[in-house]
Amino acid sequence: MSALAIIGGTGLTRLAGLQRIGEGITDTPWGQTSAPVVKGLMAGREVFFMARHGDPHRIPPHRVNYRANLWALKEAGADGILAINAVGGIHPAMGVGHFCVPHQLIDYTWGRAGTYFEDDLQAVTHIDFTHPYDQALRQRLIGVLARAGIAHSAYGVYAATQGPRLETAAEISLLERDGCDIVGMTGMPEASLARELEMPYASLSLVVNPAAGKGQGVITMADIEKVMDSGMEQARAIINSLIAGA
Repeated sequence: MSALAIIGGTGLTRLAGLQRIGEGITDTPWGQTSAPVVKGLMAGREVFFMARHGDPHRIPPHRVNYRANLWALKEAGADGILAINAVGGIHPAMGVGHFCVPHQLIDYTWGRAGTYFEDDLQAVTHIDFTHPYDQALRQRLIGVLARAGIAHSAYGVYAATQGPRLETAAEISLLERDGCDIVGMTGMPEASLARELEMPYASLSLVVNPAAGKGQGVITMADIEKVMDSGMEQARAIINSLIAGA
């Protein structure tokens, strides 16, 4: 993989350490991207960066133009994607500050534009989505985490919910019964669009709060932001190591 794209989520609107050398398109056949595609160098390698929620952080999960974002990264020259996701922890192993490299997902979103294959088709197109994350990219990421001694889970099921509100305790109980380990709002349709574009895709998910009903008291943005401040610093270091070893 010669040119990796990083999609930064909540807490990662800019990629420290990226030597900026240009910006790509914001206008695509699918509309406007969340932010310009930033082209740069990191560890001597070409890297692309996209702020999923815009810079500044202003676009809620259900209003992100996932089709435009992924299309723009592909057009810019990226041939693989690492998505950074802030998530809630459902499984007891997914404590605050823990990293997870999910291997599966369940999509609970609705109403999002989630495919490139819908109009003016020569034939109906289906993609195989049995394993939504790219195994080779996942293993590279897991290797970086292991060598750095960072607490992480090499497997996990990501529940993609609609947002922008957080879930109820009853909803989290349902997700847990469904087999979900972490919950976020941006994992889909990002992953399936990457598959449609034949781009390897993996997620580095940072647990920033216990999911509803899994912790004490209410979930506050102040508490989440404290975790993100330190966790995203680690995420930047992980990204740098991943790029350097690419």
